[in-house]
Amino acid sequence: MTGHPSRPPRESPSTPPEAHRRRLFRGSCIALIATSVAFATVGAVMLTLKTVFVLTNQQVGWIAGAGLWGFAVSQLLFAPLCDTLGMRTLLRMAFAAHVGGVVLMMTAAGFWSLLAGALIIAMGNGLVEAACNPLVATLYPDDRTVRLNRFHVWFPGGIVLGGLAAFGLDRLGLGLWQLKLGLILIPTLLYGALLLAEPFPDTEGVQSGVSMGEMFRATFTSPFLYFMLTAMAMTASLELGPNRWVPAVLEAGGIPGILVLVWISGLMAVLRYSAGPVVHRLRPTGLLLGGAILAGVGLMWLSFAETAAMAFASATLFAAGVCYFWPTMLGVVSERIPRSGALGLGLMGTVGMAVVGIVTSPAMGRIADRYAHDRLTPDLVVPVLESAVATLPDLVASAPGATGQDLAMAAGAARDVLRHFNVEGVLPAPATANALRAVSATDADPSLAWRAAAVLGPADNYGGRVSFRYLTPLAAVLVVVFGVLYARDTAAGPIPEPAARE
Repeated sequence: MTGHPSRPPRESPSTPPEAHRRRLFRGSCIALIATSVAFATVGAVMLTLKTVFVLTNQQVGWIAGAGLWGFAVSQLLFAPLCDTLGMRTLLRMAFAAHVGGVVLMMTAAGFWSLLAGALIIAMGNGLVEAACNPLVATLYPDDRTVRLNRFHVWFPGGIVLGGLAAFGLDRLGLGLWQLKLGLILIPTLLYGALLLAEPFPDTEGVQSGVSMGEMFRATFTSPFLYFMLTAMAMTASLELGPNRWVPAVLEAGGIPGILVLVWISGLMAVLRYSAGPVVHRLRPTGLLLGGAILAGVGLMWLSFAETAAMAFASATLFAAGVCYFWPTMLGVVSERIPRSGALGLGLMGTVGMAVVGIVTSPAMGRIADRYAHDRLTPDLVVPVLESAVATLPDLVASAPGATGQDLAMAAGAARDVLRHFNVEGVLPAPATANALRAVSATDADPSLAWRAAAVLGPADNYGGRVSFRYLTPLAAVLVVVFGVLYARDTAAGPIPEPAARE
């Protein structure tokens, strides 16, 4: 079997004319904005949800984590079906997931409905990438890497837009968490209007007569793809791992971490948009090599940032390093293993997101906990916890239900840590940090909460910065890997001129 069965005329058989091609590309970019606004706003409301629904940290972690592994699951399930179902069908499913997930979260009654809503939104994000990456490659077959970079401008660009919009709502006194989640619906409705009734081209696999079986064979029998999947795990870890932690880590040290993340995302968007001349001059592998060098140096520098000026300067270098990783990795696979089609691109996205969500981000948290605990010395911690044990129980009776539960939990956590310290002579980890977090989260005694935060903040900042440092060896490995690829490409001769485009 060498082709696909006949399909209804929902897809046009070839690349559309330029005006229609621009409309499809523009709609794809807006769809990607919806995914990044979702990524930003779901994260932005987590602390509020914890208070409103009285969630534990573990429950909040499950909701936040759904944004990564839900994306990966969606890519894994639907990217192989892109040729069969068609790209427009996947985008219709993404539209339904974005709208349904947002509505479910906005009307949630508790943890399970919040988790389900976050997971559905994340699967919508994965469906957008499962459809739009092969769409862009199909629309611009002679310029895939450049166009994929320009398409992926709008992931960091959307984070900037979503972050600033949420910040603006707070400044206007309209910071309800439902309104912040509602921001996702704005780009969702826009891409729905632009794309859902449009005819789409067939994927490259369908146009070239590549069957699903051939696509699977081209993908899973290619040693180069396994090589690139391994490299994707490392490049995604360098890019997404620190970016998930930058706001919390820097804000613990008194630095405006959300503004640093917006700065990183804005720079990434600008640099991706202007990727064309850089790709044609350096080759994709040269771009990856330069990115690995800058990312490693920038991340190591960021791990020592103790002032806002140092944080912004190091973040600039880091952003310049990681900005081209994701789209260029996709472009290299699309160009060198074209018969892998949507499946190859989907596997790259799946591996990148899954590794960050399941391995990198939790590992960074464990490293941060370990090194933060080293900064929590008894002379700093014990007086704060003794004050908590002495004062908080008296406030429980007069506090309203949820607040009283928080106060009782904080007092109990402080009492347990002191009991362990008195018996063992050492502060337990991670219970000590958790007790300080519980005390700092109480608002019944602002002075005590401030003292707990003043002890915990510098420790969390230090531990988080050390976790950045632990990722930098990945950059060194990538310098070697991409250096070898770039040397081979250079030895093969000059870069061919890009094909003429309309």
